[in-house]
Amino acid sequence: MGDLILNLDFSAPESRPKKKPGNPKHQSFVRRRRELERRGVLRQKQLPAAPGGPRRAPGRGRTGGGPGKPRSGRPRSCPKENGPAAAPRGTPDSQNGHTGTARTEGKGRGAARDSAKAVGAPPVSQKGSAGTGAPASSKGKARGAARGTPTAGGAPPAPSKLVAIDCEMVGTGPGGRTSSLARCSIVTYEGDVVYDRYVRPEAPIVDYRTRWSGIRRQHMDGAVPFRRAQQQVLRILAGKVVVGHAIHNDFKALQYSHPKALTRDTAQMPLLNRRAGFPENTAISLKRLTKALLNQDIQVGKSGHSSVEDARATMELYKVVEEEWEQHLLQQNPKQK
Repeated sequence: MGDLILNLDFSAPESRPKKKPGNPKHQSFVRRRRELERRGVLRQKQLPAAPGGPRRAPGRGRTGGGPGKPRSGRPRSCPKENGPAAAPRGTPDSQNGHTGTARTEGKGRGAARDSAKAVGAPPVSQKGSAGTGAPASSKGKARGAARGTPTAGGAPPAPSKLVAIDCEMVGTGPGGRTSSLARCSIVTYEGDVVYDRYVRPEAPIVDYRTRWSGIRRQHMDGAVPFRRAQQQVLRILAGKVVVGHAIHNDFKALQYSHPKALTRDTAQMPLLNRRAGFPENTAISLKRLTKALLNQDIQVGKSGHSSVEDARATMELYKVVEEEWEQHLLQQNPKQK
């Protein structure tokens, strides 16, 4: 019997080449995307998400790496939130009021205002005109910078911003116990009359109170209706520092409330009482204060009070302690500086 020879090959069989995933069109897309990623052309939202967080394109966020622009470190705003104006993003200079990309591209089309809002830039009115950073309120200095409030250092308001008011009331309603406006007088810092009219109340007059008010029946013949007089008076008082004695009664008759920061009540000024030798926390009548500090007699006789005379006396009393009183108010309310 002849020998049987077996030829066995124990070497590993050659592995078949793996089939590349996808069709040729997909493979071309993958190669193209990798090339764009390497060059840093793709935007951040177009890159595939990585397990550790969002991927960043090479060269983005660095000042010297790649062709991309350095990021400003501020989160990218969504165009849908800011509208069409979010497309032209301005340079950082545009946020400070200087001319930037967003401002120059939008000239003639009103895009400068919208683009400034899109990138969070403050309105031009806060930075002044021409982006110089100068406060817009500086223009008002030539026309009297003090808008009725004390200036820095406790200086009194400008005389043009000061008026004094006094009103005379009559009795209406049951028993004539309701005080209604029947005359209103307003004078300037120098005592000139800017308003002095008799006013016809809306309700029938029950008591003219002539002994104190000086109002008589014939004064109502040519009197101004209350609503019209109210509009005229409030137009004068707007933005002014108003001086009065027990002025809350005048405002109540006018059905009006003036800002407290622009109100000066000579019945509530302890400095006046101290100068006149009265207790500081006691309300002293206008007649007594005027006699003690100005040596003038007002509200004399039986013909009643004159609202013009009382308004002038009130302004003169304010002038006696004007600087000290304004300094005192400034210490109590530093925000008025």
